[in-house]
Amino acid sequence: MTTLESRPNTALLVVDVQGGVVEGAYERDAVVANVGSLVEKARRERVSVVWVQHSDEQLARGSDDWRIVPELAPGDAEPVVEKSYGDSFEDTALETVLSGLGVGRLVVVGAQTDACIRSTLHGALVRGYDVSLVSDAHTTEDQTAWGAPPPDQVIAHTNLYWTYETAPGRTAGTVETKDVDFSSTS
Repeated sequence: MTTLESRPNTALLVVDVQGGVVEGAYERDAVVANVGSLVEKARRERVSVVWVQHSDEQLARGSDDWRIVPELAPGDAEPVVEKSYGDSFEDTALETVLSGLGVGRLVVVGAQTDACIRSTLHGALVRGYDVSLVSDAHTTEDQTAWGAPPPDQVIAHTNLYWTYETAPGRTAGTVETKDVDFSSTS
């Protein structure tokens, strides 16, 4: 169980599912559909949905590329946390938002697998959260021109190592969209 005291709640953390981030991403439509189904499930079950939105020189705040994809929309009462670094906790209000919601467990979805998703997973775990990665609800673009493996291998590797990630007093792991149970720990 989480090492964060008095924080029994779970949140769905939707990271950077923005037009310019997922435009050329691997299996974009399937991943966005999975994220959408999890958002709806979380809302039905009254589980907090927290959105994270990145901006930097290539992703200008207010631009079409910066906006969350048209298939998804944060609800009026759902927090949107703006960030400028890979780790969604770094120099943002995310910890304050999650603390206010009593959240000690995160279910993570979004983009990009080999950047903001990995950074956020590790950032959450070292901060004391239980962290589940939804194995078929994160994606990345093709970075093979710069020496990276193909996107499907990046995703598979991230799923593999996160399945076995551990830390004292915390849980980690992966789960498929169809098996997400917001009331359990994995």
